Amino acid sequence: MIARLAPAIAAAFLFACAAFQPTPAWERPPPPPREGPVVEAAALRRAELPNGLRVIVLEDHRLPRAALGVTARRGAGLESPGQAGLASFTAELMERGAGDRDTLELAAVVDRIGASLSAGASFDETSVGVAGLSRDLDTLFEVLADVVLRPRFDAAEAGRVRAETLAALERAKDDPGDLARMAFARALYPDHRYGRRLSGEPETVARLDAAQARAFHARVLSPGNAVFYATGDVDAEDVLARVEAAFGAWQPAAVPEPGSAPAAQAPTGRRIVIVDRPELGQAQIRVGHEGIARRDERRIAASLMSRVLGAGGFSSRLMSRIRAEEGLTYSVGSSFVLRRHPGPFGVATFTRVPEVRRVVDILLEELERIRSEPPVAQELANAQSQSAGRFALSLETSEAVAGSLVDLDVHGLPEDSLDTFRGRVRAVTAEEVAQVAQDLVHPERVAIVVVGPAEAPSRWSGPRSPTQDGSASAAKKRRSRFAARRASRARACACAPPPAPPLPRRAPARPARAPPPTAPGRTRGRGW
Repeated sequence: MIARLAPAIAAAFLFACAAFQPTPAWERPPPPPREGPVVEAAALRRAELPNGLRVIVLEDHRLPRAALGVTARRGAGLESPGQAGLASFTAELMERGAGDRDTLELAAVVDRIGASLSAGASFDETSVGVAGLSRDLDTLFEVLADVVLRPRFDAAEAGRVRAETLAALERAKDDPGDLARMAFARALYPDHRYGRRLSGEPETVARLDAAQARAFHARVLSPGNAVFYATGDVDAEDVLARVEAAFGAWQPAAVPEPGSAPAAQAPTGRRIVIVDRPELGQAQIRVGHEGIARRDERRIAASLMSRVLGAGGFSSRLMSRIRAEEGLTYSVGSSFVLRRHPGPFGVATFTRVPEVRRVVDILLEELERIRSEPPVAQELANAQSQSAGRFALSLETSEAVAGSLVDLDVHGLPEDSLDTFRGRVRAVTAEEVAQVAQDLVHPERVAIVVVGPAEAPSRWSGPRSPTQDGSASAAKKRRSRFAARRASRARACACAPPPAPPLPRRAPARPARAPPPTAPGRTRGRGW
């Protein structure tokens, strides 16, 4: 009897187990984001020296490392278009000798303790940082103070930095993605500093010298315009004493006003720019217009709208439409670039040259659709969850947290912005996102930039664009040079000996495939 019932009992047991088996984690909804302080209050210390230098110290004793730096609240935004590149040039030159050490001696003392030294500039700030083992804190402070307060600005090093920058700008001419970014910036800001590369243009960099760098340093680096930060295996009281000893005698100076703001509408009407690259089989595409500033109260709603549109990866509308459904690209994304003054809002992608018209049409359709069909509840929920998750991932290290706290200080945002961010994300409503789409997305007056063969427009865009990158004669010369290079390669191949036969049983070599460029700006501009 029992033997006859055994199969039925086993089946019932398996059914019961299956019925009560928990749902896999990937099928369950994500947990709600937690609110609260990003760091413990006891680990964070803020202070200000009598000369106006603000100090942020974040203790984290998990590893015997320390990172410290000084960030000034002004950067390349102070430059005129004719000075483009001066901030980056100055920051690079600050690393090339300071105090009693020349370039090699400064590099040697940093290498000897296994540390790192970096200086850089953005449109809104200029910063210097050092990092190494906490046992070498004396040397780290010594190097940082020398580079911030006593850079040498040697004329010979200025010449080297200038030559290196010009070489890098020359190499950038072979990068279609870089050409697209800069043509897009010029289309939006033809007469503003935002329309030039952060590192400058060849004609502006060629005029830079040590005297200009020294003057920019004196103008921007002052205690009332800077914040000192330290994080890692440090003691707050010890750091404050060291900061007072190293920077307490730093003399205050007038804080320069921020640079001028760009035009409120950029561009004022739809504009098409074609950068002629006849050798390309794949065209780079940029579409967009002006965006919003870092302090804009709509920044979180705008970020969520952008995630639904194109910044959310495979869950975004643009990726679903252009890649998943149409198979026209590998990557597409949208972004707001947040700066002290409104930066650009844009969509970036690439496709085969014959498909450019089709992709541009879809981009314009989706820009119009985000206005007429705002995100539904599930789209908004996905964007909010992704935004909160990415926020947590961006703050995995104490250095990242300290950098974010400095960013808040640079832009004059509330000190608790990190602590309240997830709650503010969750509080955004569908109505707010819909209103932001109406206010901030204007497909009727976008700039459309295409980097590819200039002959292509006759096949994909109807009438030839009135705005082209370079004159017709210049485009003809570029095509002639390309044809000459192609003919030269053909002659070289004709004169070369025939290739050796392949070894037996060897699979034919597969052509190397370069990784596709990533749509720029997806993580640009912190929305906190």
